[in-house]
Amino acid sequence: MNMSSIWHYDAVKPSFKELEGKIKTHVLIIGGGIAGIMCAYALNERGIDYVLAEAEEICCGITKNTTAKVTSQHGLIYDKLIKGAGLQKAKMYLEANRNALDKIRSLSEKIDCDFEEKDSFVYSVNDENKIRSEVSAVKKLGFEAEFASALPLPFKTAGAVKFKNQGQFNPLKFLYGLAENLNIYEHTRVRELRPDTVIACKGEIAADKIICATHFPFINKHGLYSLKMFQSRSYVTALENAPDVGGMYVDEATKGMSFRNYKNYLLIGGGDHRTGKNGGNWNELRDFAKKYYPDAKEKYAWATQDCMTLDGVPYIGLYSKGTPDFYVTTGFNKWGMTTSLAAAEILADMVTGKNNKYTPVFEPSRSILKPQLAVNAFEAAADLLTFSKKRCPHLGCALKWNADERTWDCPCHGSRFKENGELIDNPATGNLP
Repeated sequence: MNMSSIWHYDAVKPSFKELEGKIKTHVLIIGGGIAGIMCAYALNERGIDYVLAEAEEICCGITKNTTAKVTSQHGLIYDKLIKGAGLQKAKMYLEANRNALDKIRSLSEKIDCDFEEKDSFVYSVNDENKIRSEVSAVKKLGFEAEFASALPLPFKTAGAVKFKNQGQFNPLKFLYGLAENLNIYEHTRVRELRPDTVIACKGEIAADKIICATHFPFINKHGLYSLKMFQSRSYVTALENAPDVGGMYVDEATKGMSFRNYKNYLLIGGGDHRTGKNGGNWNELRDFAKKYYPDAKEKYAWATQDCMTLDGVPYIGLYSKGTPDFYVTTGFNKWGMTTSLAAAEILADMVTGKNNKYTPVFEPSRSILKPQLAVNAFEAAADLLTFSKKRCPHLGCALKWNADERTWDCPCHGSRFKENGELIDNPATGNLP
């Protein structure tokens, strides 16, 4: 069994040189995951001068571990958005992600990335009212959603919201194909930000504008991202000799499971928990597979983590009100396939001074007065006061030992380190002492 994602094994990565010396560009993108690559593509498409700097290799972080559901259906978000942000902003969110889905579908016609059109479902195990409320909310936005009562899953549900004609693909094949002709530097870790200049290991980049696309923003003195987000860890197993479920399925409950097929494998996701806390992890998935798919064989298993915002909507726009030429794209809440492309379109307009009608719904400086803020603040305070010799270099929180993955994990903001102290995931920017 392979303890890495299934996407690697038939995707050929292009290579890019390391930056050496001094260069100048109009827009610098920091981070070579899906968000950074999408931004680079959008700027390239518009003929805007840009450079993308990736600390290691493109797609080597969180991006490689997605389950790659390409859909504008992001859990039961639309009923929540209408109630919390209003009908107009909910419609903006839906339109931006529908447009992104259409663009990915179009690009996939030119890239061999195993794109398949599939229906998408959000199900509930025990709450039919939630499902019917979401169907009604989506219809208010002018989009057709259906109530589905019978699903090809091995347990009973109370129903599901069905979005027709969504998509799934191999994300690495897609992004490697997209990145081939882009202006990218790998192994170019940003060491220091100065006014108008970024210092890397072996070079400098003078830039008029900067886009931070580093999964979790790494500049702490602006934007309050350490309070506005936490990271959630989740797990995936790929089973051979398991059924084709014919679509993409996700539980509306936080600790539920997701399902989709890729070639002759069934991918099951779940076991979620806040990074640095205990959760079901692979044991939960393996127990489920043993019970419902006893003849299946696990071939791949991997884990990932996602930045979760206070209100379920990404932060896309100015990094903060006090940074006029510094932008951010982060907090995709497990739905980065379409929202990263929506972010790229918004930011490509912003850096050229154009108005983008979807900007208001994603504004990073929107109100933070949400219940999750108190939870994030409590977790940070509790871990700062916890005695531990192992502390995160990001903001000093006590690290927790993750015995299943043999890593040191930060419960505050989700930084992770190998057993020997080597950095795995940001927002920390360096190894443990």
